[in-house]
Amino acid sequence: MKTTVKLTDIYECFCDATRLRILRVLAQGPLCVCHFQAVLREPQVKISKHLAYLRARGLVEVERSGKWMIYELPTRPAAELRANLACLHDCVAEQPVFQRDLERLTKLAPALAESGAGCCGPVRRRVGRATVRAVP
Repeated sequence: MKTTVKLTDIYECFCDATRLRILRVLAQGPLCVCHFQAVLREPQVKISKHLAYLRARGLVEVERSGKWMIYELPTRPAAELRANLACLHDCVAEQPVFQRDLERLTKLAPALAESGAGCCGPVRRRVGRATVRAVP
């Protein structure tokens, strides 16, 4: 089933730099809040607040893994969301803050895959009914 998202909700979510950074990083794969902390260098409370905002508006999905919550972009996004996320990725490609986030994510990926940065362990990505290990 496709996710339904109102266009106004998408644009309200896009009005905040932290939410844009979260969405950009999530395009690389699912992450736990602690991973966002390491990549964005923002406090847990701020990240959790923005993730809750995005989740309430259907821009992210969440799955519990033990006591941790793993966030990802919708597996079947509405056409409006898919188009706007593509535009976001194109628009921020050359902006330094977004480049630094992706560089940090790339540097942290091996450690996160191996140890989970001391929290939730390796992030796993759902593929159909199976779950496979994903390097964030």
